[in-house]
This record gives sequence, structure tokens and C-alpha cells, in this order.
Amino acid sequence: MNIFIAGGTSGIGYALARHYLDKGYYVGICGRNPGKVSANSFKNLKAFQADVCDLDSIGSAVQSFLKHGKNLDIFINCTGSYAEDVAGKISYEEAEEMLQTNILGTVNCFEIARKAMKGQKKGHIAVIASVSGILDYENSSLYTKTKRSVIQIGDAYRRALKPFGISVTTIAPGYVDTLKLRQLNNNDLSKKPFLTDVEKAVAIIVAAIEMQKKFVIFPTKMKWMMRSLSLLPSFLLNMIMFRKAKWMKDDRP
Repeated sequence: MNIFIAGGTSGIGYALARHYLDKGYYVGICGRNPGKVSANSFKNLKAFQADVCDLDSIGSAVQSFLKHGKNLDIFINCTGSYAEDVAGKISYEEAEEMLQTNILGTVNCFEIARKAMKGQKKGHIAVIASVSGILDYENSSLYTKTKRSVIQIGDAYRRALKPFGISVTTIAPGYVDTLKLRQLNNNDLSKKPFLTDVEKAVAIIVAAIEMQKKFVIFPTKMKWMMRSLSLLPSFLLNMIMFRKAKWMKDDRP
């Protein structure tokens, strides 16, 4: 089986790559800095430098992985960009990075995977969104809005690609204990509810792909909490989520 993981050089993406390599599959990964991973450590691993915001860049990486007539069985997009703009200001560069990576990058990954799989009449595409994208309210953060867009993009491609035998799974995780999350929070995860370790997250994602599920939210407690919040009036949800953001930044409302 041939699997390509965008954003596979760190975090959940790299953990997924390790899982599939342990099963003896051929795995391609890409990132802006593939030097973080020693491809020579794994017989069936190929690492590429690519930027999902550049269609030609991600396309070239996938084509190189699939040379010699390989099929693309699974494509997983684990890329993402985060900056908090509810309790504090973000720069134009941070906002642009989120919009480019989380929205344009998502579309680019779907397009490259679609083109590779369409002639096969089979294949599976998975995209990592965020549980925060479930909530729809006026003053949600830019990050939340981009991840909500990822969920909607995934649903659109799922419907469009179904007639071609290509299935799509959208994953909306809560907080996963990755190095990136620790770096963003100065190694203090005490304010991250229902934290999931990477191994558990990988098991859930792999199972969702194998069962070709349409949409998966985890952990379960986070799923029900977010769905309960989504039932609140917009003004009340705005207030609660703003205070939550302030609390997480140790600011007083």
C-alpha cells in the first residue's frame, strides 16, 4: 500500500507515517523542512520538501513518490497553521499564513490527490481539521473559521469524488499532546481539556480511515462538549468562548 502524508515530518503526521511504516507500507511525507526526518532510517520512507500552498510544489512531491507506476492508496493532509486572535492581536503575516495553509493548502492537497486517484477509480483522502471548527459564531477566531472551512471543503470533495470510487474522511481532533502544542503553550498543558496522547490519536485516525468514515470527532468528551456549546445562543457562545480564550492566556476579562 502506498500512502502520502502532507505535513508528515512532525506531530500527528509523522506519528501516522511511523504507524504505516511499521505495517510495511510505502510512505511518502512532505514538509517545508524535511531535514527534521532522516528518511534513511526507514526502508520504505521517502521525504520531500514541499509547500502545500504551492500547487506545483506539492504536486511534484506526490509525482516523485508515485514514479514507476505506483498507485496512491491513501493521501492524508496533516498540515495546519495556528495563531490565536481572540484574546490578543495577530500580525498580518500570521493571518495570511493561516488562510493560505489551512484553506488554500487544503484545496491544493485535495486537487493533487484527486488527480492521482481519479484514473485508479479508487483511493482514500483524509484531512485533519479541528474540533473548534464545529462551532459557528460571529466572533470566533480566524483559526476556528479556517478550520470550519476545512470541514466544509472536506464535505464538498467527499460528495464530488464519491462517483469516482474515492472516499474522504475529515478528522476533527481536540487537543493532542504534540511537541508543537507544548511549544505554543510553554510546555504547560494544564488548561487543555480532554488531552489525547499521540498514540491514541493515531489509532483513532487510522481506524476512521480503514472504516472509511465521513467525519470523526475525538475525544468523545470534547465532541459532546462542543456540540452542547453549539446549541447556545450566539451572544452567549461569543461571551463564553472569549472568556475561555482570555483564561487560557492568563488575562483577566
